[in-house]
Amino acid sequence: MNRRELVLASLAAPALSLPLLARAHHGWASFDQDRPIYLEGRVTKAKWQNPHAELELEVPAGLKVPAGLAQRSIPAQSAPVVGKALLARAVVPNRKDRRWEIELAPLTRMNAWNVAEIKVGNAISVVGFIFKEEKGEPILRVEYLFVGSQAYGLRSSPV
Repeated sequence: MNRRELVLASLAAPALSLPLLARAHHGWASFDQDRPIYLEGRVTKAKWQNPHAELELEVPAGLKVPAGLAQRSIPAQSAPVVGKALLARAVVPNRKDRRWEIELAPLTRMNAWNVAEIKVGNAISVVGFIFKEEKGEPILRVEYLFVGSQAYGLRSSPV
């Protein structure tokens, strides 16, 4: 390969990889933000990395939205964004997948919230959004993360 071909190939490589990167990282537009979804369960895989932390969550059969979800305490700075009304509208998904990919916030935001690294075996619950019309992979993008008695509003920052 001559120098010109090498330069052209190096310029084309980023452009060719862009569609792969776009597919690998989901934007908010792909998710149904009009229908908040509630999931809870045990973490079976954990990746504490950028562009965002990811978990695999095993949910129990017969999952139901817990009574009082809308009364849970949420961070004050997230209330104007979505708040209690979002929790009140949360439903379980129609699909019956037992394992879900959970997309959390970037590590900088997780660190700002002082979220301890979530590990395999931890029990968590989340409210977030899945793909429109429940098509595709079982992926939930988290709006609220509940770990023990702590609640985190992952689209906002604590300051």
